[in-house]
Amino acid sequence: MAPLVLLIAIPLVAIFATPQPAQAAVAPDAEQYRRELTRIVHAEWGLDGPVATFAAQVHQESHWKFNAKSPVGAQGLGQVMPSTATWLAQAFPKTLGKVEPYNPTWSLMALVSYDRWLADRIKARNVCEQAAMVLSSYNGGLGWLIRDRKLASAKGADPLAWFGSIERFNAGRSAAAFNENRGYPRLILKRWEADYIAAGWGLGVCS
Repeated sequence: MAPLVLLIAIPLVAIFATPQPAQAAVAPDAEQYRRELTRIVHAEWGLDGPVATFAAQVHQESHWKFNAKSPVGAQGLGQVMPSTATWLAQAFPKTLGKVEPYNPTWSLMALVSYDRWLADRIKARNVCEQAAMVLSSYNGGLGWLIRDRKLASAKGADPLAWFGSIERFNAGRSAAAFNENRGYPRLILKRWEADYIAAGWGLGVCS
């Protein structure tokens, strides 16, 4: 190989070898929805709304595939179940109107609105602990959180803290559902959120 080629190739290798963990973790399809998600979060949660947290949740739910459908029937970017989508459209008629789970804007608005609805009903030690409970409820239902919380309190654990407290208690879910539910807030808040913050998506609630 000619010396000139070597001189050119070495800098290129150095450039491509530079680690960029935050950018690599952000799903390739995410960027096209950044402005829309930011608009929706700011409208619902204010200008200091945690856009990175919601981006992390969408990442976990659908990896930003607008046409995603789970084996159990969850649909769209926010992976909303059909029954939940119908309820959300009725609960937020001015915001959501008719049910359109595969419409990216509708799905993002449904996710953000549902999280707001849950947050208004959940008290916690701080915003990070509250977000974890909101996410657990989004994934498995508010009723399960209430039961798990009561069990945690009965066992002497802090009912206002998720991490290391409520998350340890299972009020009756199957082992598979319990493991999925406990992993859901941790992946979003302790893994993906920091990556979206580092990639410039704005504020998060835990990182």
